[in-house]
Amino acid sequence: MDGRVIRGEQTRRNILARAVDIASVEGLEGLSIGRLATDLDVSKSGLFAHFGSKEELQLATIEAAARIFYAEVIGPALVTPPSPDRVYHLLDRWLAYSRTRVFPGGCFFARVGAEFGGRPGRIRDAIAELDCTWLGVVAQAIAQARMESDPDQLAFELNAYARAANAASLVHGDDNAYERADRAVRAALGR
Repeated sequence: MDGRVIRGEQTRRNILARAVDIASVEGLEGLSIGRLATDLDVSKSGLFAHFGSKEELQLATIEAAARIFYAEVIGPALVTPPSPDRVYHLLDRWLAYSRTRVFPGGCFFARVGAEFGGRPGRIRDAIAELDCTWLGVVAQAIAQARMESDPDQLAFELNAYARAANAASLVHGDDNAYERADRAVRAALGR
């Protein structure tokens, strides 16, 4: 590969790493080419060349956050064979992802989902698709484990426990919320 291409890809990764951190705290509207250029000590024109518009930067940030979420939550849980353990590991990994602040603002998707949920457009659509994918992964794990006659309902409930823990931790500084969510998940799974 050409050295410029390699440097360009590394620069793009660095930009997106900073962008997901900012967006997890301040939302996608908190992103700007100027702010990222200043934070990363790169030129605005160089940064603009990677994305072309604020909307493309926001979409790329969502994609980068999705890759991190997959690596932190879904991927590790899927190594567990289809079973109630896999379902539990999905939620346990989600709680750990929020608790350890993989993103400084807690769950990236809870933050940007609240920000863009009522706005039509490509960004909301991308967030909604990823949310549906996550719920689908959990529901599929439930169905494969033959745990519930309505896997979608149980997936919704389990996700609600995790999101509530994330919110309580952020808003109230209540890290015990993760323990309560874990107990709720275990009870829902009959563990």
